[in-house]
Amino acid sequence: MEQASHYLCLFLALILPLLLLRLLRGRRSDSGVRLPPGPWRLPVIGSLHHLVGKPLVHRAFADLARRLDAPLMYLRLGEVPVVVATSRDAAREVLRTNDVTFATRPWSPTMKIMMQDGLGMVFAPYGDHWRQLRKISILELLSARRVQSFRHVREDEVARLVAAVAATAPGQPVNVSHRIAVLVADSAVRAMIGDRFSRRDEFLVSLEEGLKLVSGFSLGDLFPSSPFMNFLSGTARRAHANHRKNFELMECAIKQHEERRAQAAVNGAAVQEEAEDLVDVLLRIQKDGGLDMPLTMGIIKAVILGTTVFVNAWAIGRDPEYWDDAEEFKPERFECGTVDFKGMDFEYIPFGAGRRICPGMVFAQSNIELALAALLYHFDWKLEEGLKPSELDMTEDIGLTVRKKNDLLLHPSVRVPHKY
Repeated sequence: MEQASHYLCLFLALILPLLLLRLLRGRRSDSGVRLPPGPWRLPVIGSLHHLVGKPLVHRAFADLARRLDAPLMYLRLGEVPVVVATSRDAAREVLRTNDVTFATRPWSPTMKIMMQDGLGMVFAPYGDHWRQLRKISILELLSARRVQSFRHVREDEVARLVAAVAATAPGQPVNVSHRIAVLVADSAVRAMIGDRFSRRDEFLVSLEEGLKLVSGFSLGDLFPSSPFMNFLSGTARRAHANHRKNFELMECAIKQHEERRAQAAVNGAAVQEEAEDLVDVLLRIQKDGGLDMPLTMGIIKAVILGTTVFVNAWAIGRDPEYWDDAEEFKPERFECGTVDFKGMDFEYIPFGAGRRICPGMVFAQSNIELALAALLYHFDWKLEEGLKPSELDMTEDIGLTVRKKNDLLLHPSVRVPHKY
């Protein structure tokens, strides 16, 4: 969204006359259609001016909804219509009552490029194809049994984390944000493509670039009918390059897995199911057949890699109607409560809800719980000298999720030594 803000002045100066001419020649009108309330819009750019200078989109949406007293709000970001749900009841309407209507996720131009050779489950249109992929994910890729089979990966990565923290020189802070990011990325990549992929680091870098592309805003995505906007943003070129790189790397990973499985078959020792990574599982499913649709190599690669409705879970999780002292860190509020994060309580939906709830919830929970428990068990933590908790910089940054903009630096002291 920062890109959209920076480009807005250039947009107004260079091409607004051309777009206004196009608008006068023939503009689609929303008249006669019942829409949720929304802020006033300008020709061509729609509601974008309400977001100028506000890179934290979730906060900007929450402020607009509060000013309009509109738990369900309509905006037009360039050419893209967006409905924003900012209350528990509105989220329930979108994610449960009308979840079939909203189950198909619209594709931006960037997404069309990234998914051109195969549809992964995350962005596949709702239908038989998506249902088959979700079935594979739930029963094979991300089931509780499969997540349990990755226990050795979690324990190994957490041991590396604890060892790295324990090795910190006295008086030196630990970049906790970086350490956790490395843990999460390495655990996920090892689960996806295994320990022995020769281009693992290259794959991780390319995957991170792809996530940035699909989670960001660009002029090409906001004005999908304009080739000039697509050219101006440069996102399409980056997406094509990243797409080619990701699929070339996945081709290499699949080839290595097939060679390993063939060698195991020659030796009379098939790959044990409990030792399989996600690529192994998909190759086994493809070989066994029995699916309602063919599992092509393009789909295997896409599964590994994966009107717009924006459910503002950040705003809902801070609504004083549902939460006392919502901005205060009070984990004890969950001890005696009945609210859970598994998609049934719409005031707290970090993994979403309904048909499109995140299938990796068990995987994520298992990884973060073990890491957090280890860091709190083995170490005592202090802020940097002279810094009070109230002075800690909690500025946010937005990408695929909302995170702390500036890394968290803490000083550890070993409380319980770890036996490596």
